[in-house]
Amino acid sequence: MIPEIRRAYNAGFSPQRYQEMLAAIAQDLPGQLDFRVAETPIFVPAALRDKLVSAGESIIDVLTADNFKALTDKAVPPHQRVPNENAHTSFLAIDYAICRNAQGELEPQLIELQGFPSLYAFQDYLPDLFRRFFPVPDSVSQLFNVDSSAQYFDALRQVIVGEEDPEHVILLELFPEKQKTRVDFELTRRALGVEPVCITRVRKDGRQLYYEKEGRRIDIKRIYNRLIFDELEHYPDLKTEFSLTDDDVDVTWVGHPNWFFRISKYTMPLLSSPYIPQSYYLSELASYPSDLENFVLKPLFSFAGSGVRLDITAADLDAISDKHNYLLQRKVQYEPVVQSPDGLVKCEIRMLYVWPENAAKPLLITNLGRLSRGAMIGVDFNKNKDWVGGTVCLFE
Repeated sequence: MIPEIRRAYNAGFSPQRYQEMLAAIAQDLPGQLDFRVAETPIFVPAALRDKLVSAGESIIDVLTADNFKALTDKAVPPHQRVPNENAHTSFLAIDYAICRNAQGELEPQLIELQGFPSLYAFQDYLPDLFRRFFPVPDSVSQLFNVDSSAQYFDALRQVIVGEEDPEHVILLELFPEKQKTRVDFELTRRALGVEPVCITRVRKDGRQLYYEKEGRRIDIKRIYNRLIFDELEHYPDLKTEFSLTDDDVDVTWVGHPNWFFRISKYTMPLLSSPYIPQSYYLSELASYPSDLENFVLKPLFSFAGSGVRLDITAADLDAISDKHNYLLQRKVQYEPVVQSPDGLVKCEIRMLYVWPENAAKPLLITNLGRLSRGAMIGVDFNKNKDWVGGTVCLFE
């Protein structure tokens, strides 16, 4: 999208250099990478950057309104409501499709948003990796509101670790060593000293949580939560001493689980902006839009594109018994904009924020990009293709 940078990058690209880059990841982080890293960063011009920032500000205005919690109380399932919720989310991820408007200009269109952490540590590792193997000028950067990786990790440390000893902070997951995002867990451990711990390893001693490592008991004071209820429900016979919904534990949540539900596709009908497509709670529609072919049906609380239906009819919607769990959203038309050696590729940009406990609003600090040649962005729609997968945006 920045033509001169794209031309120089593609001229310096070769499949061999790309394989060397992947080999470097394997050497740096043996056995940790379990998703496809795309062949290129996304180079974002200033005009599109400013629209992305503006779109985020319009969303943040809703999230910081006094009535936001009241508007989203029904988003949290009663049997999955976790006690001791804090005043606001600690993390915010906002996903946009890159489209072209009627005037021919590139613009973002909101796809979804999450009050949940993303690959913060990996997204700082990746830009330096691209710079090692390909021509990337210093005039572009992945960072916002911080000037260096050191400042970036200071901001993450403030939110995740706070004033606590990192030894008493854990990254909570289910079988973290098997997660596709485990490369980020390892980089987080290296940068912040926060250990990935499976919920099956968490023990209770009265109100105190702890886990054992190398024969030592380590008390848990803060939980950097990367676990979602959907995954737990895949293991109905899982035995744990600690449940997320326990109300008698002395622990501080970083990324409180309730925010996963509050800031989600559930939030989209509350938003209004030129960069936000029309969205409706299916259960609240007295009649369906007359142009249903221009809408997509999404489960409110799925992730990674699970359960999304691109082609729907009124009969399909009538047949849904749990309409309160679905969102109807106007389709967006991704514009192929990233030049690969054999054509243009679509992209999606995730803007990543942190929200320190006493701050008035979230702070934009970095991003994540995804390239796609399929009908949708997710991995399942891009199998056996090149110039697709996870990447980072470098902004003018």
